[in-house]
Amino acid sequence: MQRRNTKQRTLILDIVRAHGDHPTAEDIYRDVHEQNPKVSRGTVYRNLNLLEETGDIISIEVPGGNRFDRRCDPHAHVICCSCGAVCDAMVEHDHTLDSMVERQTGYIITRHETLFYGICPSCQEKKAQNEDAQASA
Repeated sequence: MQRRNTKQRTLILDIVRAHGDHPTAEDIYRDVHEQNPKVSRGTVYRNLNLLEETGDIISIEVPGGNRFDRRCDPHAHVICCSCGAVCDAMVEHDHTLDSMVERQTGYIITRHETLFYGICPSCQEKKAQNEDAQASA
């Protein structure tokens, strides 16, 4: 079913594409609300789901809620276990994994995601500062 492209959906897509990071739905809602206070939170969430369904954006499932990405090409992400930050990992996407998993499981693989988990540089720095403060106390 073809959906008509609304002004709200276009605004939401433009905002996701303007983000260099991986914003939450709430981040996107705040940005949309700054530009058009009449757009409801429900409209933003509903349109994010539609934009994902149509392949205009992707969502990354992380603890605390999904993050949205303007890049739809296959690529990996790194997620901070401390603060939940998400960034792209500059590693080559391995398409050979799809056929290997198909042979092992009998599934027809339509896509795969690669997620790495760790502690981001900002959280590492905060931890080091806390440890230094505790050591000098």
